[in-house]
Amino acid sequence: MFTRDDIRNIAIIAHVDHGKTTLVDQMLRQSGVFRENQQVQERVMDSNDLERERGITILSKNTAVRHNNIKINIIDTPGHADFGGEVERVLKMVNGVLLLVDAFEGPMPQTKFVLKKALELKHPVIVVINKIDRPEARPSEVIDEVLDLFIELDASEDQLDFPFVFASAKDGTASLEVGGKGENMQPLFDMIQQYIPAPTGDLEGPLQILVSTIDYNDYVGRIAIGKVERGSVQAGQEALLCNVDGAQRKVKITNLYQFEGLKRVAVQDAKLGDIVAVSGVEGINIGETICAVDNPDPLPFVNISEPTISMTFSVNTSPFAGQDGRYVTSRNLRDRLFRETYTDVSLRVEETGSPDSFKVSGRGELHLSILIETMRRQGYEFQVSKPTAIYKEISGKLYEPMERVTIDIPEEFTGIVIEKLGSRKGEMVNMVNGKNGSVRLEFTIPARGLFGYRSEFLTDTRGEGILNSAFDGYEPYKGDIATRNQGSLVAFETGEAVTYGIFNAQDRGTMFIGPGVMVYEGMVVGENNRQGDIEVNVCKRKHVSNMRASGSDESMRLVSPKILSLEQSLEFIGDDELVEITPKNIRIRKAILDTAQRKKTQKRKE
Repeated sequence: MFTRDDIRNIAIIAHVDHGKTTLVDQMLRQSGVFRENQQVQERVMDSNDLERERGITILSKNTAVRHNNIKINIIDTPGHADFGGEVERVLKMVNGVLLLVDAFEGPMPQTKFVLKKALELKHPVIVVINKIDRPEARPSEVIDEVLDLFIELDASEDQLDFPFVFASAKDGTASLEVGGKGENMQPLFDMIQQYIPAPTGDLEGPLQILVSTIDYNDYVGRIAIGKVERGSVQAGQEALLCNVDGAQRKVKITNLYQFEGLKRVAVQDAKLGDIVAVSGVEGINIGETICAVDNPDPLPFVNISEPTISMTFSVNTSPFAGQDGRYVTSRNLRDRLFRETYTDVSLRVEETGSPDSFKVSGRGELHLSILIETMRRQGYEFQVSKPTAIYKEISGKLYEPMERVTIDIPEEFTGIVIEKLGSRKGEMVNMVNGKNGSVRLEFTIPARGLFGYRSEFLTDTRGEGILNSAFDGYEPYKGDIATRNQGSLVAFETGEAVTYGIFNAQDRGTMFIGPGVMVYEGMVVGENNRQGDIEVNVCKRKHVSNMRASGSDESMRLVSPKILSLEQSLEFIGDDELVEITPKNIRIRKAILDTAQRKKTQKRKE
């Protein structure tokens, strides 16, 4: 057995917003990756626009730093439960993990999920208690909570003997003492070098590279990223691409790259323990193994958790279709959705009975809404249905996906939150009173019970509440859940919305549009105050006569419209509604636009 003492491969795992990307920033800065006078933006690893806007990591990123002549390959992973598939597979590339825990919040639902995956792979864990500079930090209590979590997850004795590092990623300091204030990240680098095992294996054996991630480039196509598990590899060499099913084909490794800082650097060769990127292999997929030509020996790949919700993506059929988008046909939509499955193993795309629509399944609402937003920005135009939970039949019984929800709220909102989640079949499993009048509630709730609740939750808690959820397995079907009480305000005709029309309609409910917006028959322009839908004519103009002029609208006061975001639109829509997505607009519409036809269909159902 050969040991690569000059390499350490680690992944940074944590709950969303516990400071993973900020920590990687500091490790890059303090290892000399950037020049002293180099201008570097914050959260440099969050490279795409959506990540920067939302402040979350969506795709795992590879980087590498050097410390004491040791190369540390670092993988920054997403913290949100919906992107758990990313975390699961990249853990195959590393020999140990840094578990980040917020010094105030302590372990959260996603902390448990990612730690469980790391422990299953027998990875050693360094626990980093981050944000110790927060005034309300409680590191000593968080240590006990982390230990309880390890015990709950059946960690082995070796795994329970984990080291702690106390850090402030924001300040770029780390210490081994609970109350210590370090000067730099040196203690963390030393701990990685000391505690994370170096890669070991057969250096002289036949080649094995397990593909864990796929990157895509318009010029070179798919770029496979994985770890050299055995032997060595050269640029330009012939190899065999094998999958677990036994299929194999000859390929040529055109280019070979390794990670240095934020760059991919072309290299001529790599050996056991190196994390490499390979280009030039057409049609390569996640989970396949690049083997030596004379020794096909595929490695087993991690089982990725199944999707829990699905939506229908279809071609835009509204009267305004094709006005904004570059890609509007069913072929465009199909190619783009199937291309996404190359890089996102948690996503499923299935053909339906119609050539114009596709069933897309993912890990949660955020997972699918990020895909929708990405496609929208790329110039695609389409429409999507309401998210639905994916049920399973086990022993003749119907089972549904459950979520474990953790809620942090001021004490005064406890009653309304418990009441709302109770009506959505949520069951409270824990309640802890925190400092400063805050309360932490834990619930198990059907995944469908959370549809449409997040925006309601923010309203109920006046924006002060924090809600996190993670998949918690399947349980028997909990019964029907009451859907939204209010109906929709539906446009009666096609045209331009005007002040007079909106003024007459706004007493009926909350408007989603203002004057000057183009609408079409069947488009949802607001939320009704009561149950049931109402047709409103927002295009209606004031009749002009010799007694009154059309311009005397000064007395008409319009209430500011409620402009819905993509997530809010997906939460709002009912079973008979769709969200129309274009690069410039997000509209809500009825599935059947014609008013008479819609009423006939409704009567038939009744």
